[in-house]
Amino acid sequence: MPVDLNGYWKMISSDNFEEYLKALDVNVAIRKIATLLKPDKDIVHEGDHIIIKTLSTFKNYNMDFHVGKEFEEDLSGVDDRKCMTTIAWEGDKLVCVQKGEIEGRGWTHWVDGDELHLCGPVMKAFASEKNLK
Repeated sequence: MPVDLNGYWKMISSDNFEEYLKALDVNVAIRKIATLLKPDKDIVHEGDHIIIKTLSTFKNYNMDFHVGKEFEEDLSGVDDRKCMTTIAWEGDKLVCVQKGEIEGRGWTHWVDGDELHLCGPVMKAFASEKNLK
């Protein structure tokens, strides 16, 4: 059964984020700014409909989707690309697969106790973050 992701989550740590952004070919100026940020996540989870708002002092990003349904994701605020995205539950993990210019792109969210985890592999670069409710 899927876990309840509802809540406001504050980032407590991030690892290897700059290498991850470099693998996405994000320009150096945006990479430097992004690595200084500690964005919060505000998640509304109602059945198969999930809204993930990533909030920072630099830029906000909203992802509004239905689990299991492919949609076109506009990443212009991240790396100026569009991709076809499908997000599905794999056990108690929410797994995102993004198909586009960059192979192997996506992320996984899961909850462990009172922490929300995020892992994002791109090619051989892995980034991870922890968020506290």
